[in-house]
Amino acid sequence: MLTLIKKFYRKLHSFFVALLVKISPYLATKYLYKRAMGKSIDLTNPKNFNEKIHWLKLYWKHPLVSKCGDKFEMRNYVNDMGLSNILNNIHSVYDDASNIEWNTLPDKFVLKVTSGSGFNIVCKDKNKINRRKVEKKLNKWIKTNFALKVGEINYQSMKPRIICEEFMETEEGNLPIDYKIFCFNGNPKYILVVTEREIGVKRFMFDNEWNSIDFLKNRTSDGMITPKKPDSLQEMIFYAEKLSNPFPFVRVDFYDYNGRTILGEMTFTPDAGLATRYKESFLRELGDMIDLPEKIT
Repeated sequence: MLTLIKKFYRKLHSFFVALLVKISPYLATKYLYKRAMGKSIDLTNPKNFNEKIHWLKLYWKHPLVSKCGDKFEMRNYVNDMGLSNILNNIHSVYDDASNIEWNTLPDKFVLKVTSGSGFNIVCKDKNKINRRKVEKKLNKWIKTNFALKVGEINYQSMKPRIICEEFMETEEGNLPIDYKIFCFNGNPKYILVVTEREIGVKRFMFDNEWNSIDFLKNRTSDGMITPKKPDSLQEMIFYAEKLSNPFPFVRVDFYDYNGRTILGEMTFTPDAGLATRYKESFLRELGDMIDLPEKIT
């Protein structure tokens, strides 16, 4: 009974948030921030990282934000920049999961819905997946208006698609490490490294010289092995600088795939602007690096 009540409450809350975003993204932002952070957001004079991410979301609606936040349209931006060499190969693009031609796909691949976050299916053996369930899940995701989930209105104008990308793995058969570069007005400053994504995510932060940054609340270092600097780090920083130049802030995500730099995605609202795991001092430091532009509404 308790589980059913919790499930009903989550659905009711999701409906309320979606309705509030439709009525007023501004009010939805204030509500979601207060609920997550336990304090009111200052959008008149934003200071920390989360506040400025929300300000940019609401008041800097540059068309490139939606274009580059879309996992398919981003590829056109990258191609226009002359950087097609860092794009992962795509097998197919679909408007509906029922159009997937499974027999033409390789044994390993990744399916992504391009207009949201976390809408990914990693397939290591297509003969072992339940294709009907996968299609059902993908079609549910593709019909989801991600902008209404937590007020990330930069997703609103994206056309939902499904892309099938080439599968990447390490020599050990694991998913590659994520290198997420925080860029401010075209200046890469910090690299968030995400490891062990299959068995329990671990996070590390480094500066451009690979000096470790103490950034998490309640960090425990027991059993934590600090990741080695990737061979392609300087390449990643170079490409991040090129791609991030038009934006007050963007996080440019890469993989080091056998020494080759591969672009993952470009993220404009990390943690939906509700990062609770970072130290307050670090949030303020990141916020100080964002110079807010003139409004584009």
